[in-house]
Amino acid sequence: MVKRLLKGRHKIVAFDLNVEAIEVAKGKGAIPANSLQDLVKKLEPPRAIWIMVPSGEPTEQTVKSLNNLLAEGDTVIDGGNSFYKDSVRRAQELERKGISFLDVGTSGGIWGLKLGYCLMIGGQEPTFKKLEPLFKTLAPRDGYAYVGKSGAGHFVKMVHNGIEYALLQAYAEGFELMEAKKEFNLYLGQIAHLWNHGSVIRSWLLELAEDIFEKDAHLDSIQAYVEDSGEGRWTVADAIEENVPTPIITMSLLERFRSRQKKSYSAKVIAALRNAFGGHVIRKIGK
Repeated sequence: MVKRLLKGRHKIVAFDLNVEAIEVAKGKGAIPANSLQDLVKKLEPPRAIWIMVPSGEPTEQTVKSLNNLLAEGDTVIDGGNSFYKDSVRRAQELERKGISFLDVGTSGGIWGLKLGYCLMIGGQEPTFKKLEPLFKTLAPRDGYAYVGKSGAGHFVKMVHNGIEYALLQAYAEGFELMEAKKEFNLYLGQIAHLWNHGSVIRSWLLELAEDIFEKDAHLDSIQAYVEDSGEGRWTVADAIEENVPTPIITMSLLERFRSRQKKSYSAKVIAALRNAFGGHVIRKIGK
């Protein structure tokens, strides 16, 4: 993101706990800082501080530190995957000192430098308009939008990631079925490429799938373990709170939990019950 902003001729002061990252930013034209205090000192008021750190305690501590360092008229932008209710609270805490806060849901990942980032922006609209040149530089055409008051940006990004969970699960199940159909000897990279040309399920995810299968046709080098970063859990919890049925997103989250089990106890229970009521065969360990 720093590189893209520098290409857009924005003045950037960069700080990171990783010294190498600061050196890389410096090499691209950013002004290096060795601490948050140094960062604030090197920026001219009114300052805009963009935070990209893990959600939870890292973000919490960073915002608290900036609340003590910044002054009225400054702005804090949280571009990470924070829980939207935390963003609402942080906006209120900062605004007591006259510091603005924008929660910016950011999608695009490691491809953002080349393709741009999709930005979902919440907060005070005048602050958004003041900093709109930043968003215009970071996003592709029509790739950013002011979506509502504080918390709205991270709420929209949370739902975005919930949908992402479901899409990934659907693609994964389809490719697993094709991989299992040995009689056709299907080449999954070819099919991913094919589906991206005129198919109703074409997508960037399929483009990535094509590239992955080109490099490892049967994914032999990849362990079947899927992590989650929190947004899927928040989406499901909020759906329960709002009485909105989200069965597909919920199941995709639970499937991630299943992927982390070395041995599925529930599968053992099902196998034992099937044997008990129907005489179905049980596969014993070691046989």
